[in-house]
Amino acid sequence: MDLQFYGANCLSLSVKGTRIIIDDNLADLGAKAIAKADDVTLYTGAHGTSVGRLNFDSPGEYEVADVSIIGIPARAHIDEANTHAATMFKLVVGDVTILVTGHIYPELTEAQLEKIGIVDALVVPVGGNGYTLDPIGALKLIKAIEPKLVVPTHYADKALNFPVPQQELSVALHEIGMEPRETVPKLKVKPAELTDTTQLVVLEKT
Repeated sequence: MDLQFYGANCLSLSVKGTRIIIDDNLADLGAKAIAKADDVTLYTGAHGTSVGRLNFDSPGEYEVADVSIIGIPARAHIDEANTHAATMFKLVVGDVTILVTGHIYPELTEAQLEKIGIVDALVVPVGGNGYTLDPIGALKLIKAIEPKLVVPTHYADKALNFPVPQQELSVALHEIGMEPRETVPKLKVKPAELTDTTQLVVLEKT
């Protein structure tokens, strides 16, 4: 199981020949989309045309190859209370659980936390400025979910044309108060190497 990062909130999860693409909105930001016709695509929020063979953008429970995908309804970052226009995705691969939040409001209910359960790796945006979660909001989610690993996304990137400027990753991490354990091109989550202390891993942009 490999997790790779392509900028903004776009990631790929590769499992035994199946590639799951998450939040490929890169074309909207002036870059090239990465999703292909034989991919599975997930979208945590609004998106353009889906090109994958299977496309999920709403709450529910799905099975793809050896991956269990659970879509959990959530309030989008700028929406009013009691609305659920966003979807968090919990991906379970064997004994590893990854949660991708997308642009959500940083207050979770007990019902949401119960569905989320124990998380090995939390993927959370940190760029802020009204576009998405800022470091304070990201830290709220980290404290509520208590993941073993945190993977930050959606921060300043000169190759992307964000409609609202995003914070530099170094600034965001300073405000969160976490130093990266490591910076890697691909993340392979190995439960035996995880500790009870939450650690932060930076994914290099592919």
